Amino acid sequence: MPANLASRDIEVLEGLAEHGPRNISKVARELDMPRGTVVSRIERMSSLFFLNLGTTVYHTNLGLKKAVVLAKATPGQEDLLFNCLKVNKFYIYLSRCFGLFEGCVGIYVIPVEHTAEFKDFVEEVERMGVTQSIELFWSTCFHTVNLTRNWFDNEGETWVFRWKEWLEEVSSAADELPYTLKDPGDFPLRADETDLFIIKELEKDATVSLASIARKLGTSLQNIRYHYRTHVVKHGLIETFQMAILPFDRATSDMLFFIFKFSDKEKLSKFARSLLNKPFVFILGKILNENSLVSQIYLPRQEFRNFIDALSNLARAHLLESYDYVLQDLRVGKWSRETIPFEFFKNGAWIYNHSQHVQALHDQASHIKQNTSASNQRTNLCTQRERYF
Repeated sequence: MPANLASRDIEVLEGLAEHGPRNISKVARELDMPRGTVVSRIERMSSLFFLNLGTTVYHTNLGLKKAVVLAKATPGQEDLLFNCLKVNKFYIYLSRCFGLFEGCVGIYVIPVEHTAEFKDFVEEVERMGVTQSIELFWSTCFHTVNLTRNWFDNEGETWVFRWKEWLEEVSSAADELPYTLKDPGDFPLRADETDLFIIKELEKDATVSLASIARKLGTSLQNIRYHYRTHVVKHGLIETFQMAILPFDRATSDMLFFIFKFSDKEKLSKFARSLLNKPFVFILGKILNENSLVSQIYLPRQEFRNFIDALSNLARAHLLESYDYVLQDLRVGKWSRETIPFEFFKNGAWIYNHSQHVQALHDQASHIKQNTSASNQRTNLCTQRERYF
């Protein structure tokens, strides 16, 4: 029988989101809970619900523009497409996907001065024939949605999906977007190499000590403290801390990637606002200069159809224009996640080598073709031997 989150688990998650996973002692005091109990609940959730205490980077202030790529694979080339998209080391998330099409969804952070070259990289993937179609969307930074007690029944210690209430909430929600979902005016580079090293380590584990980061970088704790407080925090290089958790049974739930389209900004804003405290939403992003949202969603399969019915109701009420989605393949080896591309930042600037990315694309395709050719030769030889004997 699958394990369930307890009400005290949710309280711990809310406390971590409010006070930060770097301040567990304060979380314990605010919850009137022994520190050891908080730690044990975190360990339990990490084991049973894949809880990861990380950091969401505000890439806009690092001079990076977020790109979302949706690619429909040519039949037989699904894994090759995944590997081709992976050669561009500025990806932060890449997954095989299926449903609307069989292919890949990727999220990249591209130095703003190199966006034209990334567009050419995407077009080169298409020219190679490994995809039947490929779409590129430029997005705002993603807004992280951390888990709250909203829609959680404390007495029954179970989730209650109040879809009818949500429909009413969409129409009455505020129409002011959080800053993370507003089209940025520019993409300033406000970080140096030390800042990026700190951010990279916090992405992997938000609880890591500054002393540990100092040892890894080979510098003083005083230097790391200075950069963290006066650069990382004050320059807005971190959006928030992310309590990434799979709150529903993995065996009967799915991770999906949605694109929602609206007729105007007000409807988009109301819809986005209504999702900022829902347990099935991981992230939200706005496609630049469009009335469209992208979102990563995790839902029990038995509730997925109810969610689609709710979307249909919103469409009939003209609060939503259209939507598309794909299911993400969470099998081992079919998805990959990376931190900011720290190793490509030198002397105060991002190093984006377009020619190397294109060459790596063709090397990847050439390697596969050679293997396929050798396999075909072995098949032909076996066939000849079978005929001989």
